[in-house]
This record gives sequence, structure tokens and C-alpha cells, in this order.
Amino acid sequence: MSWKQEFAAHLFNDFINCELPLTRALLMCDQSYFITLRDAAQDLASGVTGEKRVTEIHTITTTSYEKMRNSSSSIELAIWRRMYTDTSIVKALIEVAISASAQAISTLDYAIIVAGATGEGRLDLIHGIIKEIQFAFWPGPCQAIAPSGSISTLSLVHTPLPTAKRAIPEISTPPSLLSFQSQNSRHPFIIRDYADKWPAMTNHPWRSSHYLRAVAGPGRVVPVEVGNNYLADDWKQIIMKWDEFLSSLEFEDQPLPCRSGEVLYLAQHDLFMQFPNLRGDIVIPDYAFASLSHTNHSCYRPPGNDDQILLNAWLGPKATVSPAHTDPYHNLYVQLVGRKTVWLAPPSVSQQMSPSDIDQVMEGKTAKTMTSNTSDVNVFSDGSCKGSFPTFWSEVVPTAMSATLEPGDLLFFPPGWWHGMRSEDTSFSLSIWF
Repeated sequence: MSWKQEFAAHLFNDFINCELPLTRALLMCDQSYFITLRDAAQDLASGVTGEKRVTEIHTITTTSYEKMRNSSSSIELAIWRRMYTDTSIVKALIEVAISASAQAISTLDYAIIVAGATGEGRLDLIHGIIKEIQFAFWPGPCQAIAPSGSISTLSLVHTPLPTAKRAIPEISTPPSLLSFQSQNSRHPFIIRDYADKWPAMTNHPWRSSHYLRAVAGPGRVVPVEVGNNYLADDWKQIIMKWDEFLSSLEFEDQPLPCRSGEVLYLAQHDLFMQFPNLRGDIVIPDYAFASLSHTNHSCYRPPGNDDQILLNAWLGPKATVSPAHTDPYHNLYVQLVGRKTVWLAPPSVSQQMSPSDIDQVMEGKTAKTMTSNTSDVNVFSDGSCKGSFPTFWSEVVPTAMSATLEPGDLLFFPPGWWHGMRSEDTSFSLSIWF
């Protein structure tokens, strides 16, 4: 039995086991869809390509996506995410069988990006299939090794922003966990060079495009924002090839490309779910596991996943901007490649910040969203237009803080703090919400 048949047989066995919660969930979506998936998995397990079911499978993925977008409850959303995930796995195995290997990898990445690879064991299953496809169709991929030299960058002297009268405090020595819990976690601070010894900074350098390509392998796709920032009228989100996205950026081993007018930014994405080997390149600080009984939010709730920690990657070119906004979690923000200027202001100034209406565009579909956690104020303004948002200039600027993060620096700030980010180079950052 081939590896394709083994994966298909695994799916088929799940589908015929009516005692499994996943089977009951799929049946709740649409019984005809479930039967189509079951029969397609049976065909693939027996060595039949399943090509005759391509149209039906495509219909199920399209319907599942629309149902996810329009779900009225978390239960309904979870059920259709499950259907999208399993349908994508079946679709990918059919694509491998008909020699569309690159498309199969893209299909599996979509299952991760769009549906979170929902279902016990499904993420591991998807990673296993991707690995087999890459090995079978691209033998001998480039090895993930560190370059012989080290990156040389000129240190950037931070010029205080006109919109911030104070500097973000720096702590020379990492505080103990007890000190962090009782004192330091109440206000923002920076620890310089905190992550200098992480693999992402040393033998698995994220500043190397060669390494980032190798750790993912060929054929991968990622979600990317297009536009100056998500408040811009022409802003949208697309899913594009990882290799193509990397080619748009300057790296230690890749000169600045001739860029088009479009700004591409991989923002707030769990890249570790897609490329799990990257997870070994970072070290979650002990602070993320601290018990913080105090908080500015009386109803504070940590992330709802099992370990109550959310990891997100941020990778983009020089001048990429994240508008001033707030997040509901404590944030350990680590700068790993390039430099980034940060603007911060306390929750107490929220009345002087302005919410925005945003047209969210993803894969050609648009929806207007009110984002009360995002401000219309340009916190990276040069100060020439102080007539706009006068209370911001009179009441927020005196309390706001700024700093420029260098590679290896750690920034902490509590939930509810307003923050804006601007990349000074190609920048790769990690946010750890807890």
C-alpha cells in the first residue's frame, strides 16, 4: 500500500467509525457531503484516483468556506471548519493522485490557514502528507543551515517620535518571575538583547531567506496583507506562495529586490502551525506562564486554547506600519530580524483615540467591520497637522512612549495599551500573547 493509500485509509476508517465525535460533526454538516467524502476516501484507499469526484469535492470546500464565514454560533463554525479541513485533505490526496502535487500542498495549507486544521490529529496528518509530497516530488530539498557569516547592520539611534514625549523604560537585567508578577508586569518595559542566544538568532537564522525557504520546503502558501496598512482603502488580504513572498524582501543573503508599488506584509499569522520546525527556533519566556492576578481589565481572560498562549509572526519590508490599536492580552514582543519603532500609550487615553471602519477584503470578498480597538490617528505623523485630533496632541502625546527595537530585544506591555509599529528594515517579529 502506498503512502497515499495509507493516509486515505486512515481517513476512511475515521469516517466509518460513527462513535467518533468527528464523524458525528461531519454528519451534522450535510449527510450527502459526508457520503461523498467517505466514498472518495474509500476510492483513494483502494488505489482509485478519485478524479471523478473533483467537482463534488470542490463544491463541498466552497460551501464549507461560505458556511464558516456566515456561521451564527461557535458550534456551527467548528462543525464547518471540520468539514473544510477533511474535505481539503481528501482533495489534496486526489490532486496528488492526478499529479497536481504543488496544488495539493496549497490545498493543505489552505486547510491550516482558513480552517485551522480543525480536528484531533488533523494538523499532524496534514504535516505528514505535505512532507511525503515534498519528498516524493522534490527530492533533495535545500538543507536548513546557517550562513557562515553574521549579519552586519548599523545601529539605529532612536529619534523620539513627535507623537510621544517619553521613552519606553528599559530593564538592564531580566527580572525574576516573582518580580515580574508583582511589579514589572504592570507597565511596559524593554530588555535589550534578551533573545540573542535563541536559535532564530544564531544557527537557524531567520535573517536568512535560504533558511526560511528550507524550513518550509517547496510549494507552501501563506496569508499576506497587501497595502500600506489595514486602514488604507486599497488594503486586502491574499494567499500567495511563500517563496514569492520571501522574494519580495531584502535579507542577509538576498539583496533588495526591485519591488512593485504594493506593500506585502505577513501579519499576525501563526506561522508555527504551518511550519512547526520554526517553533524550535524560539524560547517562550517564563513570563508567559506567570500568574498575573492584577490587570487593568477586571474581566481579563487569557487566550482560550489549551496552553493559554498565542504565537503570531510578523514579517514585512521597511516602512511597514501597524496602526495604533489595542489587544486584549499581555504581550511579549520579540524583535528577531531588522529594527522596528514602537509607539505606546496607556489605556487611560482611550477616549482621545478614534475608532475606524475597515473594509475587510480576503480572497476577493469584502465586509465592513467596526474596529473600536484601532485608531484613525497616525501616531507616526511628523506633527505638521496638529489641527487634526487636537485632544490627541494635547492629552495623549505627553503620556505616550516610543523606542526602536533592535534584533534580539524583548518588549512587554499589558493588555489594553495602545501600540503602533513601524519597520525600519525588513523586519521579522514574534508576538506572544498570554
